[in-house]
Amino acid sequence: MVTIREKTTITMRMSAKSESHSKSVINARDVQSTIDEPAERGGTNEGLSPTETLMASLIGCTNVISTKIAHKMGVAFQLEDIKLSAKFNRLGVTLQEEVDRPFDDIVLDIDVKTDASPEQLQQIKTDLAKFCPIAKVIRGNGAAITENWNVLPG
Repeated sequence: MVTIREKTTITMRMSAKSESHSKSVINARDVQSTIDEPAERGGTNEGLSPTETLMASLIGCTNVISTKIAHKMGVAFQLEDIKLSAKFNRLGVTLQEEVDRPFDDIVLDIDVKTDASPEQLQQIKTDLAKFCPIAKVIRGNGAAITENWNVLPG
């Protein structure tokens, strides 16, 4: 029997077409995404802003990695809702002054349906902090990410 192992390091490739001063159309794999500014900042509001895209990536990574962890543990796990609130220091993006840490406090309110025991849920939370690359990058910059988990009735 041949075991196929996934590569542990890959080169991620993307490309973008700048359609205006605010709008970029990003191509990754066979998927296209638009990053844009809202109309009040001179954009066409056809996509999330770059900073919203970063926070959306944290939400997506939280979903994917926590679900993978629960699956590996053999517990039923369904994220129902994730809400994010983040304090964003905009001095840098408004070109007023350099900001070392644009996001200081990020709060995720996570609603989940699961049959995980309290100990298993704690392990999922611990492993999520270890394995979510987006959270690791954000925390590595010194920002705090608070996760408020709410287990919903099944």
